[in-house]
Amino acid sequence: MKILQTPARFHPSVGGVENYVYNLSRGLVNLGHEVTVLCADAGGNAGDVVEGVKVKRLGYVGKIANTNITLNLPLELLKSNFDVIHTHLPTPWSADWSALASKMKDTPLVLTYHNDIIGSGISSHIAGVYNKSMLGFVLGRAEKIIITQPHYMESSPHLGRYKDKITVIPNGVDSKRFKPIEVDKPGNTLSFLSILDQYHEYKGLNYLLKALKMVREEIPDIKLRVGGGGELIDSYREMAASLGLNDNVEFLGFISEENLVEFYNKSDIFLLPSISPAQEGFGIVLLEALACGKPVIATNIVGIADEIEGSNAGEIVKAKDEKSLAGAIIRIMQDKELAGRMGGNGRRLVEEKYGWMKIAKMVEEVYRSI
Repeated sequence: MKILQTPARFHPSVGGVENYVYNLSRGLVNLGHEVTVLCADAGGNAGDVVEGVKVKRLGYVGKIANTNITLNLPLELLKSNFDVIHTHLPTPWSADWSALASKMKDTPLVLTYHNDIIGSGISSHIAGVYNKSMLGFVLGRAEKIIITQPHYMESSPHLGRYKDKITVIPNGVDSKRFKPIEVDKPGNTLSFLSILDQYHEYKGLNYLLKALKMVREEIPDIKLRVGGGGELIDSYREMAASLGLNDNVEFLGFISEENLVEFYNKSDIFLLPSISPAQEGFGIVLLEALACGKPVIATNIVGIADEIEGSNAGEIVKAKDEKSLAGAIIRIMQDKELAGRMGGNGRRLVEEKYGWMKIAKMVEEVYRSI
């Protein structure tokens, strides 16, 4: 099959959708398909091949919210010939033009609906207009809609009308790459990883910092390693200072792909205290941490929350509840035997259910069905 993927950005750009398309595309290539990615030129070479995946990168004039505006995209789509177009939301520009090209060229469209489109301030008004206009066209045009967690069918206000075309396929993780390794690990270490910008405030770092202040009362030498860069990094530093946590928080900046496995392995616990069910689709970083044999703590809105709780691979707490978050950290940190069991359970979980080749085969079946 000739498959076109149309994310806003692609590897080496980082983010949930970027990682999803990168790993899924590699899996599809390994299954014998020809995969091309059409995206913004936000890193990499203009016309390169990444592990068998053909990549065409287009210049862009700016970004609206988290979406690159690539003016040449409509023409490139109309010039292309593929068996399937696979697009992604919440990046409307690329999804909208993919849906239009699908209609004009009578090419089947698959949509992975990672999460709802919302915003704050002006972005909120833009999102509202979009959700009342083009979103319906994209959802209606897609022959199949993939969501990464079943709860999203109910929590999203936009998917109810399309249940007959929705299929649930989770995210995956490369368990050969993400695995336990020997590292020099500092004692009593927590880790958090995200882009530290306004769009990703929903990852809940401010709540984690407040919880950390409570944890320090029980574990004075607790250390939080924060991975990621962005325009809010200085405001998070100021918040940590205002809470008296200068000696307990280390802001590492951007973590390269080459250093990710070491980053996870230097943790005692990995945390994802997300606060917005509309924005947090699944939580790929949790799978990566679990694959590295680390217990995790997340909120009850992430896509893998039920699996974490059911397999005893970590703890799930309510969103925006610093006290519960602090309590979970203290319980695991003070019980090394429990932490070890959770880490082993998490590793087994990802090996059994979340390998990318398994995910790629499930997506391949979706393509074949249309």
